[in-house]
Amino acid sequence: MIKIWAKVLEKEHIARQTTLTVDAEFHYADFFKYLSELCDALDVPTPVLLKTHLFQYAKFRRVVFKKGDFLEEPPFDKLVLENISQ
Repeated sequence: MIKIWAKVLEKEHIARQTTLTVDAEFHYADFFKYLSELCDALDVPTPVLLKTHLFQYAKFRRVVFKKGDFLEEPPFDKLVLENISQ
C-alpha cells in the first residue's frame, strides 16, 4: 500500500492538498498515473514528468515540481509530492 501527499504551494503556504492511497504495490512505471490522479483531484495542470523527478522521489521520498515543469503557466509556485507510507 502506498500513500502520496500532494500539496500546492503559493508563497510557501499550502493552498490545496490531497492524499492518494493505493492498495497495490508501488511501481515507478505507474508514477505518472498517480501524478495525474493527484493533479485531477487538486484541479491543477499535470506537469511534465522527467527521469530526474523519479530519481528525486526514489532517493528523498519527495519531489518538487516548479513552474518550469509545466507546459502551461500554473497559478501557483510549486507542486510537492511526498511519500507518507509507513
